[in-house]
Amino acid sequence: MTGASAYEEQRRRIMEANQRKMDELRLHHLSAAVKEALPKPSPAKSVKRKRAPREDGEDAPVVVRRSGRVASNPDKPKYRYEDVYAVLEDRKKIRRGSRTSSTRKDLMNRVYASDAAREYATDKAEELQEKLGSDYPTFVKPMTQSHVTGGFWLGLPTQFCRKYLPKRDEFITLVDEVDDEIDTLYLALKRGLSAGWRKFSMDHELVDGDCLVFELIERTKFKVYIIRQRSYSKKLKA
Repeated sequence: MTGASAYEEQRRRIMEANQRKMDELRLHHLSAAVKEALPKPSPAKSVKRKRAPREDGEDAPVVVRRSGRVASNPDKPKYRYEDVYAVLEDRKKIRRGSRTSSTRKDLMNRVYASDAAREYATDKAEELQEKLGSDYPTFVKPMTQSHVTGGFWLGLPTQFCRKYLPKRDEFITLVDEVDDEIDTLYLALKRGLSAGWRKFSMDHELVDGDCLVFELIERTKFKVYIIRQRSYSKKLKA
């Protein structure tokens, strides 16, 4: 008990000493002055304005803010989901129908060359390549179904592309035997001809088994010679 009383007496003395220091520093007055200096919330902001009810008892319609250019236009369009959806569907059908019919036509008109006809056309193309000499870089490219139907993608020899063709995408012109020209898009990373090659293939009625000789006569221009695989059948009939 004596230990507890001594502790309480010491604690009381410390609290009295702290109180005297606070009084000397006037901390209570300072705290009150700080509270008085703080801005008080405006009563106008805390009051929520209520919308006056209409005489007929119904709520007034909400006015939607719109662009001034459209609101002032007497002929402003009225969009309906049904109308817009119908137009989009018609466009999809047109695009899908044209692509499907074109692909179906390509598949129906496919020509499958025999191994003998394919080999004959390739041999003739290599003979022509030798006759052209070494004035311009050349390569031989036999046609397969993917080159002349469906995807119409023409991959070019990798080593030839690395050595002679541009390092970035550029248009390359194809010139046939009668000097008609068609521009095609060369994709440098994929090393092949994309846009424009389909037109060249279809305009010249290329089929599976035909063989082409490409002669690079300018930096981005090929002279193209076509050896037909059907020439093998003509040879047999001769």
